[in-house]
Amino acid sequence: MDAAAQQNFAFAFLSILFEGIPFVLFGTIVSGFIDIYMPPGLLERWLPRRTWLAVMMASLLGGIFPVCECAIVPVIRRLVSKGLPVSCALAFMLAAPIFNPITAYSTWQAFTGQQMMIQGQLLDASLVMMVLRCGLGVLVACLIGWATMRMSLAMVLRKEILQAVEREDGVGDQDVAALQGFQILDDDTRLIAAMRSALKDFVDVAVYFTIGVAITALFNTGIAPSAADWLESLASDSLGGVAALMGLAFVLSLCSSSDAFIAATLAKFTYGAKLAFLTLGPMLDLKLLFLYQTLLRGRFILMMAIGIALSIFGAAVLFQWYLSSQTLP
Repeated sequence: MDAAAQQNFAFAFLSILFEGIPFVLFGTIVSGFIDIYMPPGLLERWLPRRTWLAVMMASLLGGIFPVCECAIVPVIRRLVSKGLPVSCALAFMLAAPIFNPITAYSTWQAFTGQQMMIQGQLLDASLVMMVLRCGLGVLVACLIGWATMRMSLAMVLRKEILQAVEREDGVGDQDVAALQGFQILDDDTRLIAAMRSALKDFVDVAVYFTIGVAITALFNTGIAPSAADWLESLASDSLGGVAALMGLAFVLSLCSSSDAFIAATLAKFTYGAKLAFLTLGPMLDLKLLFLYQTLLRGRFILMMAIGIALSIFGAAVLFQWYLSSQTLP
């Protein structure tokens, strides 16, 4: 690797790392406070008793608790150990980076001034793309959550997370449990315990996150530039264009609060392909694959990734087919 390539890699690596690591830190701090201050099973008592309805409600929690994809994984790790059903946790984890006010506003803002033909009328693309992105994100998250309802925890969760769920006391940090019990900790001790728990989570998650960022930077500086002409050649292909932008979203690993501004500039690609780009990225990209490994088993991650990709691809192609039919005489 020559000096210029090394500089490009270092710049890309640091850009993604500095963009994402504050959110990882924020997520682990939240997870630390959840570990110490939230009683086990609290969220489970708040959710509806019917599991399928609880999954739907969990997928909408991002509207109240806006969290990006970098911060959501450590939070979900702790919520699962506190008794949140895995099906609900997955729905929240996948939908929250998309279905939240910040992402919705950025999507609307990015597509302002663009129009698309629907039912013989030119409509503001910003509103359509915002609604479709949020709606498709929630739908796919619910599908994944419903699919895991009948799976055993051992099929889904990593061994250490499974052990935390199965512990009778429900306290996430064993060191804290040794301090005379969860109920009688004073406020100062609880704060220290929360910070210790957050630090432990940060170290666990940051290692995987950094590895994912390094691989993403390598793709962005080494492989993606050489594939630019190939991607552009697929822009007019109704199927290839969707697949190409899904692959681009996976490689670029952009933040859900800013990726819409990239999608809006891809003028040669269809709105269906852009919808796939905007929906897949916050659910499945290179760095997320490594973050998911702190919570989920590798085999389940593979099955989940296939399910997410196929669902989004099918929905985007269907949407593009509908838009194409509007222009026919």
